[in-house]
Amino acid sequence: MEKTNVMRILSQLNIDYQVHTYPNDGNVDGVHVANLIGIPPERVFKTLVTEASNKTKYVFLVPVLKSLDLKKAAKEVNVKSIALIKQKELLALTGYIHGGCSPIGMKKAFSTVIDSSALTFSKIVFSAGKIGYQIEMSPNDIENVFQVKFADVSI
Repeated sequence: MEKTNVMRILSQLNIDYQVHTYPNDGNVDGVHVANLIGIPPERVFKTLVTEASNKTKYVFLVPVLKSLDLKKAAKEVNVKSIALIKQKELLALTGYIHGGCSPIGMKKAFSTVIDSSALTFSKIVFSAGKIGYQIEMSPNDIENVFQVKFADVSI
């Protein structure tokens, strides 16, 4: 199996993780991916990159069954308003494409907020940085190694 940058970073930091692979059929919908890897969609999170009214970028992880609540998100990062970045800006900003965006290993480290529902699970799943690959790991390991915050930011 090919190792993604996310896997290399986690391995270098001696963080326990599991890789799930799935066939790239062109459908990057999170619920579809959850079904392909056999993980309940409540435990599968999508990575969303946003831009605040002050032009600062923030990353949010929310369950694939939910949406980012922009008002809660803005309040959580202490800005007036926040919006999702345009999909065409994603690759240049993060180094990742739509459907393969991971909060780990972006070109630049952005403040990251993970929906607090992640803390109800011993492990969550999110993109490993490439379509067809997902990482499963403990929310506590994420918090212990990376600058993240947990908050209620989904609807």
